[in-house]
Amino acid sequence: MDVIEAWWVDRIKDFFASKPFHLKSDAGSSVSSAVWDLLDQAKKRQKDNLGTMYQGAVLQHLVGAKMQLLVGDKQEIEHHGFFVADAPTGRNGDFMVGNTIIHVTTAPGELLMDKCLDNIHSGYRPFIITVSESMPAARSLAGIKGILKNVEIADAEQFISTNIHEWSGFDSARHKGTIEKLIMIYNQLIDTYETDPGLKVSLK
Repeated sequence: MDVIEAWWVDRIKDFFASKPFHLKSDAGSSVSSAVWDLLDQAKKRQKDNLGTMYQGAVLQHLVGAKMQLLVGDKQEIEHHGFFVADAPTGRNGDFMVGNTIIHVTTAPGELLMDKCLDNIHSGYRPFIITVSESMPAARSLAGIKGILKNVEIADAEQFISTNIHEWSGFDSARHKGTIEKLIMIYNQLIDTYETDPGLKVSLK
């Protein structure tokens, strides 16, 4: 009975893991809180399905969608699957725009700081984007490594929401349309670079 029960629990987890996340476009809530809620959904699903880094995957492609929306048709941002490591592909980070190398992470560590140091020595500008609760750790580690003054560190919620406000002309009535464009690009990235449709996002 224990084995059967465990099997059904796993099937229920698989069912919910296959469902898309939801971004709540509520006129009464801030954009940054909506982004935080989306990332929190991914974090909770991650706890229920150990071994799959949902939050990291959502964050990477959300930032990628934001970058693609930012440059529009003028420039094609190079995207990669979340589980494609930097080293085998020869990449210096997750995204490169101009002379800036963007690192997207939910858990900044010493290895990331070493990458940033390599970026600096190679003449690039490292830019770390992480979740708000990891900001203190990122700044502390950068300080220990001696590169705090040489690296940009931003929390993902503000990084994404600030542009949504700008693209919407700071008119909250236009937020929904801008968010819809962002999520459309995000879902296209999931279709192209990931195999798990449960990483997609639907708008509420």
